[in-house]
Amino acid sequence: MAAEGREAQRLDAWLWCARLRKTRADCARLIEGGAVRINRQPTDKAHARVRPGDVLTIAQGKGEAGRIAIWRVLALAERRGPATEARGLYDDLSDVAGQDSG
Repeated sequence: MAAEGREAQRLDAWLWCARLRKTRADCARLIEGGAVRINRQPTDKAHARVRPGDVLTIAQGKGEAGRIAIWRVLALAERRGPATEARGLYDDLSDVAGQDSG
């Protein structure tokens, strides 16, 4: 599952392997639209690099129907595998963050 020998991976490729969207182009459009932050820093570059330990903040949807996902990168991806494999690439911190605000 984890890509050995690499220190970083393109953000669009990693999000695609993590199954955030169906195509890599959709992931790139999401990033270019300003919906992704890496370690609290906004990025609009699909070629931005992610590393294990980085925290991604991802705005999904718009308005009140929108959701903010907070993921900690656990591993780099070798391929786009099944959902169970993709789930091992990140730790979802969204629920923990939501509990702190209440």
